[in-house]
Amino acid sequence: MIPENTPNAFATGRDENHAVVAVTEGITRILNRDELEGVIGHELTHIKNKDMLIGSIAATLAGAIVMLANMAQWAAIFGGVSRDDDEGGGGLIGLILMAILAPIAATVIQMAISRSREFLADAGGAKISGKPYGLAGALEKLQRASQAIPMDANPSTAHMFIVNPLTGGSLMSLFSTHPPLEERIARLKSMRPV
Repeated sequence: MIPENTPNAFATGRDENHAVVAVTEGITRILNRDELEGVIGHELTHIKNKDMLIGSIAATLAGAIVMLANMAQWAAIFGGVSRDDDEGGGGLIGLILMAILAPIAATVIQMAISRSREFLADAGGAKISGKPYGLAGALEKLQRASQAIPMDANPSTAHMFIVNPLTGGSLMSLFSTHPPLEERIARLKSMRPV
């Protein structure tokens, strides 16, 4: 139990034997039993699917790509590339483009992986609880509550929560680790109860 008024929840751990599901005090105040079961099912699905491991691997790969891009950028700056156009040319321009585009591509791939894992966790949470409408209702309440009572969350941990605790405009949502709540809710509402 997290002593926090903003309603939210997250799971963490490397496997089923070394994991924890945490909920804020605020979530227990606003959700009914069916909604809370859906949220806990969502978080248990993250553990079952080893999403923390997958997220860590994706972040490591993205970090490695960014480091290679930085190395390429410094090599281009300090002349580590032949400027002789007779050997195919474009080496310096290619390095500069890679230095700019590689980190963006790595971030987009990492966000896509994270977003797809959220959809899988939603489906798993609906299956575990047997009540997709419960989880859909919880997400609707959590969306309203996170806007009314923002959480003072660290951006490096925001991806762990069931609802993104960070607020931002439409540009910020492009780089969000969470898919749009409206889409998550619509998918849940289209599911049949188990």
